[in-house]
Amino acid sequence: MPLDTKSFDMHRTLPLPAERLWQVLTDAKEREKWNGPDATTLLETDIADLRVGGLDRHRFGPVDAPEFLVDTRWYDLAAPERAVFTETLIFGGEAVSTSLVTYVLESNGKETALSITIAVSSFSGSEALAEVEQGWAGGVDNLQSYAKSVVLQT
Repeated sequence: MPLDTKSFDMHRTLPLPAERLWQVLTDAKEREKWNGPDATTLLETDIADLRVGGLDRHRFGPVDAPEFLVDTRWYDLAAPERAVFTETLIFGGEAVSTSLVTYVLESNGKETALSITIAVSSFSGSEALAEVEQGWAGGVDNLQSYAKSVVLQT
């Protein structure tokens, strides 16, 4: 099967200072609260090791059957300005896709501009590319809502 690839960028201005947004983006338990495309999707942490070379492992999928594994490997952590990591989606013991993800945070007082660049390679066909992009779009929308709820809690 040929390798299918795609790159895309996402941009949001979030109502959190960069230090707090950094925590929301990188802390495994915080990511569980926003990093799914919709309310019917579960992300549960099995392993969390936030350091360069560290690995996070999550179970991901429908709330009643999270059948996917997501391995996140951290390559660059320059808090609170930048994070670079890969995410490999695994189903049935086989890698479905791997994405190289870069977060760039630009502080503006109580707000932070977030730029996300995702370069995905699918090992299972071109349809996975659209699924990854839709998943990120939903996750970033959830991040926007979650960030607003964090502001209200403080």
